[in-house]
Amino acid sequence: MSLESVTIGPTNGQSPTYLMVCLHGWGANSQDLAPLASALDLPNVQFLFPDAPFPHPNVPWGNAWYALESQDNQGLEESRQKLIDWLTSLEESTGVPLSRTILSGFSQGGAMALDVGLRLPCAALVAMSGYWHDSAQLTRESLPPVLIVHGKQDPIVPVSKAREARDNLEALGIAVTYQEFNMAHQILPEVLMLVRDFVLESTTQS
Repeated sequence: MSLESVTIGPTNGQSPTYLMVCLHGWGANSQDLAPLASALDLPNVQFLFPDAPFPHPNVPWGNAWYALESQDNQGLEESRQKLIDWLTSLEESTGVPLSRTILSGFSQGGAMALDVGLRLPCAALVAMSGYWHDSAQLTRESLPPVLIVHGKQDPIVPVSKAREARDNLEALGIAVTYQEFNMAHQILPEVLMLVRDFVLESTTQS
């Protein structure tokens, strides 16, 4: 089953050279990160903002990638497979392969970006205020570079989770760019500048 998504095309009026998929956090929806498309100012990139498949238990307009309120992350495997299937199908509809797709996310969406992105031949991965499930079956020889950004004062996802993800990914030989900011559970303009630079560097090399 395909995921519902918001799509924002390249601002240069041409066919996209790259895709950037942005996964929202727990209790948000596809509209939450849509302003990133204009803020990142990447004229040749098509942005996609999918809705997580499960309704949030307390937020009427919100969605969830899996149940944070459950101890066994109920729904994670189903969301993972839906994301993999959907991402794999994008080349047919956009003409852009996974090798030119940047998978990013915020909070729970950041966790999903790492979990799913490490299973696919993506161009790069971005986790903002996220974490890593450490459950991906890393069978690929070439793994995409990863950017992890996190707030030192994050009360929702402790910065220790970001440091743990960095250390575990680096131990697997993955190229990780890591930066902490003096912020809470949020995305500051300084974060977007770093994300933009990382995407530009990754797309130039890929």
